Amino acid sequence: MTTEHIDIAIVGGGVSGVYSAWKLKTKYPDKKIVVFEGSDHIGGRLLSVKPPEIPNMVAELGGMRILENNQKLIVNLIAELNAKLPKDNQIELYDFPVDQPQNIAYLRGEHLRLSDFTTNPDKVPYHLSFLERGNSSGTIVVNAIEQIVPGITDPSLTEDDRLRMTQTATFEGIPLHKLGFWNLLYRVISGEAYQFSMDSGGYNSTLVNWNAADAIPWYLSDFGITPQYKGFKKGFQQVPITVANFFESIGGEIRLNAKLESFDWNGSNFDLQIDGESLTAGQLILAMPRRSLDLLAPTCPKLQEIQSLIGSVTPRPLFKVFTTYSSPWWRVAGYTDASGKYIPLQSGRTVTDLPVRQTYYWPNSDGSPATSGNSMLLASYDDGSNIGFWDGLRPQRKKTWSRGLAHTQIEDPFVGEEGVELKAEANESDGLNQNWHQYKAPRRMIEEMSRQLRQIHDLDFTPCVRSAAFRDWGEDPFGGGWNSWNIGVKSWEVRDKIVHPIDDCPLFICGEAYSDAQGWVEGALQTADIMLKHLL
Repeated sequence: MTTEHIDIAIVGGGVSGVYSAWKLKTKYPDKKIVVFEGSDHIGGRLLSVKPPEIPNMVAELGGMRILENNQKLIVNLIAELNAKLPKDNQIELYDFPVDQPQNIAYLRGEHLRLSDFTTNPDKVPYHLSFLERGNSSGTIVVNAIEQIVPGITDPSLTEDDRLRMTQTATFEGIPLHKLGFWNLLYRVISGEAYQFSMDSGGYNSTLVNWNAADAIPWYLSDFGITPQYKGFKKGFQQVPITVANFFESIGGEIRLNAKLESFDWNGSNFDLQIDGESLTAGQLILAMPRRSLDLLAPTCPKLQEIQSLIGSVTPRPLFKVFTTYSSPWWRVAGYTDASGKYIPLQSGRTVTDLPVRQTYYWPNSDGSPATSGNSMLLASYDDGSNIGFWDGLRPQRKKTWSRGLAHTQIEDPFVGEEGVELKAEANESDGLNQNWHQYKAPRRMIEEMSRQLRQIHDLDFTPCVRSAAFRDWGEDPFGGGWNSWNIGVKSWEVRDKIVHPIDDCPLFICGEAYSDAQGWVEGALQTADIMLKHLL
């Protein structure tokens, strides 16, 4: 029997994988190009599902937004796709709200509003210095960054300008890439200000000790320089699925549930083992995060040769839990302003130092707030070391992938207020192939989250959870929701080297992990474009 030969094999069906496949097939229509995806869906860490009995909402279990004002690659890709799509199938965006002044900050046992950080600083239960009081966490960190790299917060600077500044900047004579972000912040702000910024910022991994030369421009893009967030009316996963459809329409092939087990380079071709079958490929693209590469390395000598490049980033754990209700009960936890007007909680997020950390009042598909009827929360958006609280309430992370399964097996799943699994919405109209109930949440986890949500909103009672969905991106083969550059790494050198790490071998690597925009689709597209320069 003849061994199948593929001209270009691409492993990984996330954004960077399908985007690279589409561009290569467009340039080389006669080449056999195949995308191999180990799971049962396209999109990688973009995962959009319809909640049961709420047809006008889409839950984003993975990536959920873009920064329209400075992420030009994804903005341009959406425009390129929409130019080819019929009107009814186009990718539509909405304004994605985040920090609304009336939203809650439940910190150190005190119920605050986000507006209190600036208007009622005496209520903020942290011992901040005179210069730190009256500021939000974002302002405190941005002011600290300006002290570390003077001039970098100038709004006229571009993303590339800031990157160049931090690549050459020093602090007390030491290059920034050799310093940790946490270490630097502690030199210019108080310990209380750091803890306040960590607690009220909602994330545990953004202010930890990662490479300061990368952390500083990254933080300014996301939190510091008037970010303009956009969400997706039909779900962010529509983007990679649309790209994949265009790739297949011009003769490309995608194989789901096709797990790469090993590969080797024989001097003229790659010998691949995929689900026990042998194939050969002339060129190999690994569109994968660090943890996926680590899982392959023991059986792949070429990956062992470049272990120092692969190990230049650290995966950061992250999970999301969505819950649905018969009404948007959180609206009653608003407040009455000075004029006597009642302002409900209805959009954006609430933050807390409890393990739930961030809760988003999820909008309708057009971005408008839910005002009545069946509604949904992103009940917990949790990351970093904080997720350790939940370790006893969810499955172990490594079991699912090692058993060859695409979805986490929950021994005691949450099945709703009456023990009945609600009918999930069909996803076919948006081209999505995943179902809400494929991502069951652990019962004890949902019960604990419900207890914390009552505490955060200062309510004795909240309606029962009707249904829940859970996705932990710390599970194999992802290892984390995003990756960050290690201290001491010159990321700009590794980024350009790892896309084609071995000169005499047509092995290529791309993805969010080794980019300037880690944790964003923008980073996946950036490394794909750098890699494609070698191939096009």
